[in-house]
Amino acid sequence: MMRTQVTRRSALTIVAGAGVSLAAGRAWADTPSGRVIYPVAIPVYQSQFVADRAGFFKEAGLDCKLIQGGSGVKTREIIASSQGDIGIGDITHPMQLSNHGRSARVLMPVDTRSNAAIFIIRKDLFDQGITTLEALAKWKRPDGRKPIVSVSSLGGTNHVWASYYMETMGLDDKVTWIGTGNVDTMMGTLKTKQVDVLINSPSILKDSIEQGWGALLFDGTDEAVWAKYIGGKVPVTSHFTLQSTIDKDPPKMQAFVTALWRATQWIKGHSPEEIYDAIEPYVGSTSRDANIFDIGIMKKITDYDGIIDEASFARGQKVWFREMTGIKPLGMADVVNTSFIEAARKAYPA
Repeated sequence: MMRTQVTRRSALTIVAGAGVSLAAGRAWADTPSGRVIYPVAIPVYQSQFVADRAGFFKEAGLDCKLIQGGSGVKTREIIASSQGDIGIGDITHPMQLSNHGRSARVLMPVDTRSNAAIFIIRKDLFDQGITTLEALAKWKRPDGRKPIVSVSSLGGTNHVWASYYMETMGLDDKVTWIGTGNVDTMMGTLKTKQVDVLINSPSILKDSIEQGWGALLFDGTDEAVWAKYIGGKVPVTSHFTLQSTIDKDPPKMQAFVTALWRATQWIKGHSPEEIYDAIEPYVGSTSRDANIFDIGIMKKITDYDGIIDEASFARGQKVWFREMTGIKPLGMADVVNTSFIEAARKAYPA
């Protein structure tokens, strides 16, 4: 007798399909379309991926398309031009928009500390004894230039947090920072030795070590390191939009936030393996094992409350409002809109 085997992925598809059918039964004829923007294909942006794959956008009455911006800065530019409804990225992006006359708001936090401040050095340099940030700062490339450090985009999450560590250690002017785009491009520049250090996520670190072209130089995501230099919980990544987008259609924005809140709670209740099976189409540039490793770390630092408090906002100001970012100080009330997440929490208690 033949037996039908249901994999985790097919089960999730069945569940998502059921959610879509139920949503379709009660959706109005002119279902609003939405454009959701994420920077690059790594698990730190998993709440958007889950909201799509598990059917939460559909159940909220939205016909959503997820679009990869290519970097945090490009994601910000897409939101600024109103070509996207809601973006995900470093919390400094909506601050930058507000500073430049495009009033923006954080709708809910994603995490409580950075998951993308890992310094990955070329394996050949590590083998030469360059095993600390201090040693890197003293080293020179064969042509006499400073070490080249790659981030997804200048001014993006990797750059903001990695540069803060370097600045605190007095080493920020000892390296040259460059932006190298998406996951494939970033990995390629390190493999081919065009750059000396890549700042990125645990999944890319794991892949680089297993493939023999990278090594861990400094882990800025480590809990003890974070506590020493940052001091505690900070909303690093956030979902954000323009104030004008909110004003144009508040119910639509509520639908987005409700779907993302439900996705966050879904993540809390599922294993890294189940989460990976759900989001695999969005994170295919790195291996299954590397992604599951990354997701396991994300589960520990995800903000399952969805609320930014005054203490965590104050703690982040030393990183956000400094010369490197060029961001003029803003008050929490000028950046954060809590009304949508509060309504979502009430409708779907954690």
